[in-house]
Amino acid sequence: MHLPDEATASAHCKIVVPARYGSSRLPGKPLLPIGGKPMIVHVCQRALEAGCGEVVVATDDRRIAEATAGLGVRAVMTRADHASGTERIAEVADSLAWDDDETVINLQGDEPAMPAELIRELATALHREPLAQIATVAVPISDPAEIFNPNVVKVISDRSGYALYFSRAPIPFWRNGFSDSQPQSVPAANWFRHVGIYGYRAGFIRRYVATEPCQLESLESLEQLRILFMGEKIRVITTASMPPAGVDTAEDLARLRAQFGDR
Repeated sequence: MHLPDEATASAHCKIVVPARYGSSRLPGKPLLPIGGKPMIVHVCQRALEAGCGEVVVATDDRRIAEATAGLGVRAVMTRADHASGTERIAEVADSLAWDDDETVINLQGDEPAMPAELIRELATALHREPLAQIATVAVPISDPAEIFNPNVVKVISDRSGYALYFSRAPIPFWRNGFSDSQPQSVPAANWFRHVGIYGYRAGFIRRYVATEPCQLESLESLEQLRILFMGEKIRVITTASMPPAGVDTAEDLARLRAQFGDR
């Protein structure tokens, strides 16, 4: 059972599910079936399980909106030219006239297995720390290969749990442990993998999309670096195990379908 303040935080936050039709690797990805239902339906069900005050699907395609009809979520049509899900959420926040202090969870439309409890924890992190504008998630890394994998984003935080930096590089760099060859093991609790789910305050989202990308963001291809460059604090909460992966490739889709018994 979750704590009373978790229930309060969840009940007063919004979840926005950005879901665009176009995808270079998996066209029409939100509508691809998993267990007999479109992927976007699974994502909406995870959002509803979190017990939040409102769930909004932000999409650029009527077919996606129609697939969510009858689920108890709201579909908002957005522009097709957004560069990121964050920009799509900003359009929703403005079109629905949300207050600047509204808590908004960004749950991507290709995350059909994201645990509802993790969504609640994000909402709680912002509820407990009124000065925080953003919250996100990290998990400990135990496999040295992940530390050196540029597709795995690493994060380091200060003693209060706020992000110092995100990188595709192996940070922190273990001066006496890393060499030309990767180590076979690493000391526990020194490296953390970033999980790309965010909680924001609506006012921050408006400031973010009005700010030009910074050089660090462009170099690493990580939009969260723009947040740090703006001088904003990102609260990082840790969870013991990695949430189930989202769907980026055909292999990811096949894995999830197998879990649901699809043939």
